[in-house]
Amino acid sequence: MLSDPERAVGAAYDVARSADHKAAAWARRVSYLIDPDGLIAKSYDFRDSPDLSEHAQEVLDDINNLS
Repeated sequence: MLSDPERAVGAAYDVARSADHKAAAWARRVSYLIDPDGLIAKSYDFRDSPDLSEHAQEVLDDINNLS
């Protein structure tokens, strides 16, 4: 979880919504899996899979694959 009142992180990670979007005040829900080198190994956009239990399992599987 990250607080981003200036919306700088949201813009940097391309998750900020356009100003005319009805939910423009909130960034899209996206998770990132960071590898041991500090690089983004994978991103998970909740528009693709809004089921949180599926998301959790996918992240766990990907973590195991990175190990």
